[in-house]
Amino acid sequence: MFDKLEDMLIHLEEILNMLNEPSVTSDPVRFQKLMKEQSDLQPIAEAYKEYKDCKQTMEDSLSMLDGESDEEMREMLKEELADARKRSEELEQQLKILLLPKDPNDDKDVIVEIRAGAGGDEAALFAAEIYRMYVKYAEKNRWKVELMNVDEIGIGGMKEVNFTISGQGAYSKLKYESGVHRVQRVPETESGGRIHTSTITVAVMPEVEEVDVVIDEKDIRIDVMRASGNGGQCVNTTDSAVRLTHYPTGIVVYSQTEKSQLQNKAKAFALLRAKLYDIEQQKAHDAEAELRRSQIGTGDRSEKIRTYNFPQGRVTDHRINLTLYKLDKIMDGDIQEIIDSCIAADQAAKLAKMNETEN
Repeated sequence: MFDKLEDMLIHLEEILNMLNEPSVTSDPVRFQKLMKEQSDLQPIAEAYKEYKDCKQTMEDSLSMLDGESDEEMREMLKEELADARKRSEELEQQLKILLLPKDPNDDKDVIVEIRAGAGGDEAALFAAEIYRMYVKYAEKNRWKVELMNVDEIGIGGMKEVNFTISGQGAYSKLKYESGVHRVQRVPETESGGRIHTSTITVAVMPEVEEVDVVIDEKDIRIDVMRASGNGGQCVNTTDSAVRLTHYPTGIVVYSQTEKSQLQNKAKAFALLRAKLYDIEQQKAHDAEAELRRSQIGTGDRSEKIRTYNFPQGRVTDHRINLTLYKLDKIMDGDIQEIIDSCIAADQAAKLAKMNETEN
């Protein structure tokens, strides 16, 4: 591990020198690539330099202790040694986490699909609330949300909604949201006061470039039609809505939120590419069953990941056995604690697996 870290320090120094070269500053693509590499390596380099400082402090303290007779000075040196040792252990763990293989999709924007499951209108109402929860979370992170398609019901619910979230590290955080979300509460339409259980599914997919997923024109049928539902003055008067049918998989995607047919077509293709890429990822996870089991939330879409219990005001994430009694805040987009806990659990599982391999 430490040989690898030394190589990283040398490489970072090389990058910093290259960034000052005129041939690099005049090439925007290369400059951007090197800047990205620098920002990835910087936190690792800083942690490693601090680790080396702690090790040097420990060495110096031990050396001075050998020749020190003054008891007060010895106590001070022992305290300094203990602090440096504790910090070096923390940094070693931090460095192991920083060196874990990075998910290549972590820096990508995401396409989110929310579908109402069991529970009829109540599931559709909950789907709309979860959509708003993610919009609020995105706002807290200063991310951009763009609606792609929505199938609404008259009472404010959503049978299905697709939207993009664009922003730094969106996939790295939101990928843990994929799976089945369950709600337990008394519906407004329930006269007897009985608690009902409804479900929705959430799929968080990285937005992929055209070069990442090649779609053969022969495999696609494109239909254009008039948009339906709420919209601007042109929504029901022009053939702006676009539906794509992908023959090999049977996937059908629809986009109608823009007035322009070209814009809706671009959105529909972006959604189709994300779905096809997601299918390939699922196949890869299924082929590596053990890896999928060790990951938190990026595997099985049918996995029940979370329960929102309204009568008790609690939210439970079943993957990490986390229960929080702040349902109102969570529904208002305050989900960072859950995401941080999922990231920590995911890292711990990967570290354990890495240690097993090393041993």
